[in-house]
Amino acid sequence: MQQTTTRPVGGPRSAVSHQGDLPLLDRWFGVSRRGSSLKTEILAGIATFLAGMYIIVVNPAILSDAGIPFASALSATVLISFMSSLAMGLYARNPILVAPGMGMNALFTYTLVMGAGLSWEVALGCVFWSGVLFATLALFNVRRAVIEAIPLSLRYAITCGIGLFITFIGLKNAGFIVGSDATLVSLGTIDASLVTFFLGLVATAIFVILRFNGALIMGIALTTLLAAPMGRVWGDEVMVAWNGLAAWPDFGAVLKVDIIGALKVAYLPFIFVMLFTNFFDALSCFMALSESADLKDEEGNPRNLKRSMTVDAFASMIAAPLGTSAAQTFIESGAGVAQGGRTGLVAVVIAILFLPFLFLSPLLSLVPGIATAPALVLVGLFMMTPISKIDWNHFDQAFPAFLAIILMPLTYSITLGIAFGFMSFVLIKALTGKVREIKPAMWVTAALAVLMLLTTQ
Repeated sequence: MQQTTTRPVGGPRSAVSHQGDLPLLDRWFGVSRRGSSLKTEILAGIATFLAGMYIIVVNPAILSDAGIPFASALSATVLISFMSSLAMGLYARNPILVAPGMGMNALFTYTLVMGAGLSWEVALGCVFWSGVLFATLALFNVRRAVIEAIPLSLRYAITCGIGLFITFIGLKNAGFIVGSDATLVSLGTIDASLVTFFLGLVATAIFVILRFNGALIMGIALTTLLAAPMGRVWGDEVMVAWNGLAAWPDFGAVLKVDIIGALKVAYLPFIFVMLFTNFFDALSCFMALSESADLKDEEGNPRNLKRSMTVDAFASMIAAPLGTSAAQTFIESGAGVAQGGRTGLVAVVIAILFLPFLFLSPLLSLVPGIATAPALVLVGLFMMTPISKIDWNHFDQAFPAFLAIILMPLTYSITLGIAFGFMSFVLIKALTGKVREIKPAMWVTAALAVLMLLTTQ
């Protein structure tokens, strides 16, 4: 007797039919399949943009200390943020913001240019080559070998040390901390600028505590508004100067990168440090977001990790020719994930929101240094989170981590903090009979650190 089969309602054919009825954006990004909606994805993109848009002002402010004109740095910041976030959405299909990273811009300005004396064009060349190496690691998918070589304690310590360094820069830029012949550093003069900064810092902290979307950009805006009349009320100091509303983008820093000039043996440690910092920041960001929003594949790894790391790597390469420090994934992407964002549509929305600011450099240039300083201080606070994960009970782990953390702000150099952290780890393990715990990559890193000290000090 021939048996007949019937296709159950809701089976594959009806699923295909249902998918065909969905809007194009929904089908392309798999919005419904991820348990989200177009409205949710758009709102999540807005939330992430508000949380991370402070970089539009803060990054040019830091890069201008390296000699890159503010307007040029702003145009480069907006362009790379647009291009790399768009690529993250369309290619990697992840809800992640990619923009010039905090820590990377500080390393670029205060270590390479102001510390080691590189021109900003050569420093951009170092950014480019670190991006080339990052892309190589991403394309050949060798992240596991690199990850296993660096001890967790040092990974956490580097993030914390960069956080302290960024906080120190914020306090210095605000005049809250000044140089002193007697004590090296001391409290600055209490004047209109210092009072405005402190009020802005407290207000920004309150915005963060109350979990306002865009807390840092709200703090920057409020501090700027306070600064406008404060100088005139207190005295004759003009802290905010109106330069106009809009202008055409300034591409003065585009293609000014000195790729050949960066190919010196003495600059290899700088390139490696940028590679290391960017690589692990990207990886840790993907890991954290995948855990918080269950953005994982069938094997439990972060979803589309290889594609996401590839986007991050090429974003670093492209950043240098555009005239800015390396771009990287932003942990502020968690704001959109918390809103329910699950697909690459979130990143596309973020990218589009960046574009109007390409024409607003005169308006944004009125933001004084004391207005961006509270954001720097609080970004440093956010980066201190991993300090509780360091194993302080085992001195062979704690000592190198402590050196890396404390030496970054005290030597005013991210590179030196990392170098002494790595060198001390290798020496302690080698001299206490634990040579087998030193992976080959750590030996190479320690050797590069020694080379850097011999050639740059």
